[in-house]
Amino acid sequence: MIEIPESAIISRQAAGVLTGRRIAEVIPATSPHKFTWYNGDPAGYPEVLEGRSIETVDGHGAFIDLVMDKDTHLLISDGTIMRYGQAGELHPVKHQQLLVLDDGSFLVFTVAMYGGIYAFQREYDNPYYQGSIHKLNPLAEAFDEVYFENMVRGLKKDVSAKALLATEQRIPGLGNGVVQDILYNAGIHPRRKVSTLGDLEKSDLLYSMKGTLANMVELGGRDTEKDFFGNWGGYKVILSKNTYKEPCPNCGHEIIREAYLGGTVYYCPVCQPLELK
Repeated sequence: MIEIPESAIISRQAAGVLTGRRIAEVIPATSPHKFTWYNGDPAGYPEVLEGRSIETVDGHGAFIDLVMDKDTHLLISDGTIMRYGQAGELHPVKHQQLLVLDDGSFLVFTVAMYGGIYAFQREYDNPYYQGSIHKLNPLAEAFDEVYFENMVRGLKKDVSAKALLATEQRIPGLGNGVVQDILYNAGIHPRRKVSTLGDLEKSDLLYSMKGTLANMVELGGRDTEKDFFGNWGGYKVILSKNTYKEPCPNCGHEIIREAYLGGTVYYCPVCQPLELK
């Protein structure tokens, strides 16, 4: 899934390969997927995209934006996988979109559960995309203690730590995947009410968020996700579906796995206590 580390890594890798390339051909979906969303009829994508030159690739939260000449964009959202293929490689049989570039290489887009592939010119009036562009990224220097405190101040008293970080698009691109390690590194239970956090704990949460995300990006993304070239990231995720059966790396206690707020949370009840002692 595309979260902040993936949009940062994949956009950087893609920009290094794609900048200056021209889209020679747009091949429509060979395997229609009812949970793949397009901007209008994808049959019109060749008219919008063919002949356009890629100027850069930007990452915004849970989106990756191929920016082209004539103010043209191809935007993919969380859930859409974009992979690069060298000239001469066989095109995959099943895909939801494929772009052939002027040197014979190609981009293939596939969706497993759900995802968006949006071609547009000038602006795209999608609230999630607009939020990702205009809200601060936690890795930005301006996302500091004052900014974070202002975000927390307006919350209702029953909002939990997970809800603060991963719901309502308060922090675009920060989802259930990365939030597990952020809360673990901060020593905060996912269900802990934000209103019970002291100033030091809120500071710990902020800097755990910034530090954990920076580490994920520095190491090439999470080891649960693949990059632009199909390689797994180098950051070893502490808490995930792949590791929760292992003991807590800090205290050795059993990791708890449970459903919460529409997803699964993992935590150590010793290192991340719910109740204050």
